[in-house]
Amino acid sequence: QVQLQESGGGSVQAGKSLRLSCAAFGYILRSVSMGWFRQPPGKEREGVAVMLEDGTTTYADSVKGRFTISQDNAKNTLYLQMNSLKPEDTGMYYCAADYARPLRALDRGQYNYWGQGTQVTVAS
Repeated sequence: QVQLQESGGGSVQAGKSLRLSCAAFGYILRSVSMGWFRQPPGKEREGVAVMLEDGTTTYADSVKGRFTISQDNAKNTLYLQMNSLKPEDTGMYYCAADYARPLRALDRGQYNYWGQGTQVTVAS
């Protein structure tokens, strides 16, 4: 059974950094496509960053140059390094995975496995 567990969220001032972690259980990280999604208050869940099984990465325009997705295969863990945080980055951040290569990497409908989420709050 595939399980994902996020951690690392918190409350920070604008301009600061956070690193989110997603520990994966039940499968080997490099055999799936994985990504980070977020849901701002009152809005729909949106794709932030994705790493496909071949290592290809895709980022939402709003986070390019500030966020970096990476993985540690030895620890079976996915990360999201978030720098220069802005208030508009506030939201619940979710880790997602799927065995199939997504046709649209940042489309939340392409992923069948989800974590419970970790809250990120950025104050101005």
